[in-house]
Amino acid sequence: MNEATQCPPLPDRLSIDPRSPYHVAAVFEHDVGIRLNDKERLDVEEYCISEGWVKVPAGKTLDRKGNPLMIKLKGKVEAFYR
Repeated sequence: MNEATQCPPLPDRLSIDPRSPYHVAAVFEHDVGIRLNDKERLDVEEYCISEGWVKVPAGKTLDRKGNPLMIKLKGKVEAFYR
């Protein structure tokens, strides 16, 4: 129970990419889970709760810089600590 009180609040928008302005390193010290339309997703790269979308990789496709190509899925987004 003490761990839950020490966790920083989850932001409205969060990215796992350290180069992104929406990356918050303190949040990733804990295990974060994402639900899209009441189903837990394990492949989320970025999310926005207020706009209702997540970005996930589009298979094994890469862009010209070698990063995974992202697609945006829309729906009800929930973020939580596991």
